[in-house]
Amino acid sequence: MNFYLLFKSLHLIAVISWMAGLLYLPRIFVYHSEATHDAQKQVFKTMERKLYNYIMMPAMLLSWLFGVLLIHSLGLKILTELWMQVKSISVLILTYYHFMLGKFLNDFAINDNKKSSKFYRIINEVPTIILIVVVFVVVFKPLY
Repeated sequence: MNFYLLFKSLHLIAVISWMAGLLYLPRIFVYHSEATHDAQKQVFKTMERKLYNYIMMPAMLLSWLFGVLLIHSLGLKILTELWMQVKSISVLILTYYHFMLGKFLNDFAINDNKKSSKFYRIINEVPTIILIVVVFVVVFKPLY
């Protein structure tokens, strides 16, 4: 069996799931921050918690696991290539962003959100920009 292709396939599935959550959770925050009724707010809290804990967190952990297994399959020398360094930094930024969303989720959970819906609309663009960078450097590997 070709473990490299298995790890690569599983990595892509995990990353797609993770990205879906990274793009969707801030959108829920937009609606939550604009909600006026307690019943609406409670629904958003449930949606946010389930998305973060049951989809995003496992997807992030699996993305990391299969990414590390891919690096191991290729050899650590791959880390000396500039395109991989750009990708690695991008993944670290996405991971930081992930945990930042977790902090915002906790703020909403205790009714302590201090951010506007406009803020959440703006930060919702961060993962898209990083996704574009990662896809181009991985596909083209232009920075040898």
